[in-house]
Amino acid sequence: MMNYKAIACVIMCLFFLGGCSWWDKKDELVTPEALYDKGYSDYQDGDYKDAVQSFQRLKEEYPLSKYAISAELGIADSYYSDEDWISAEIAYRDFIDFHPTNENLPYVMYQIGMCHYNQMLGVDRDQTEARLAKEAYERLIARYPESKFSFTAEKRLSDCMQRLAEHEFYVGHFYFKTGKYEAALRRFEGIRKEYNDPAIAYKVSYYIHETKKRLEEESAEKE
Repeated sequence: MMNYKAIACVIMCLFFLGGCSWWDKKDELVTPEALYDKGYSDYQDGDYKDAVQSFQRLKEEYPLSKYAISAELGIADSYYSDEDWISAEIAYRDFIDFHPTNENLPYVMYQIGMCHYNQMLGVDRDQTEARLAKEAYERLIARYPESKFSFTAEKRLSDCMQRLAEHEFYVGHFYFKTGKYEAALRRFEGIRKEYNDPAIAYKVSYYIHETKKRLEEESAEKE
């Protein structure tokens, strides 16, 4: 007669033996190194959202791991590469707050500037992002003047300054065309004082001269 209890016992043993093997494999997949490798691989493949998930899990489950700081940077870089500029900036700023002396700070500060640089609008639009990028690059250069990222930031800073100067000229020229000469003069003189941009220096000098001339003519007509 078949011993069902014995068969059941054998089946249970096989189940538990197989289960142990399955759990061992599962544990291997959630080690800090495995999670980091998964995030890095996803990032390289352009799967930025999946990369964030792996890096975030590593950061939360293994905060003391040697891979945790790299995972924090991985989160920020994944957002950045996915063109989620707002989330990227938040992640980079969090990195600075939690690791104020980390060797990667020049890179992180540069990336914050780039988050704004990538959102700059045309000269006829609001220039808030250009100003924020300018301020970020200036902080980087002041704090880490010898960094290779500061060297690159100087070029980006020049772009920001030119964009801001062109915007001021655009506004000043609008005032000039509409006969608001005092407002136009303030803009033109402000460009020469704050930006000293060689690319538009000649135009600025010309319009300062012409604006003053128009103001003198208006003053003479009132007398």
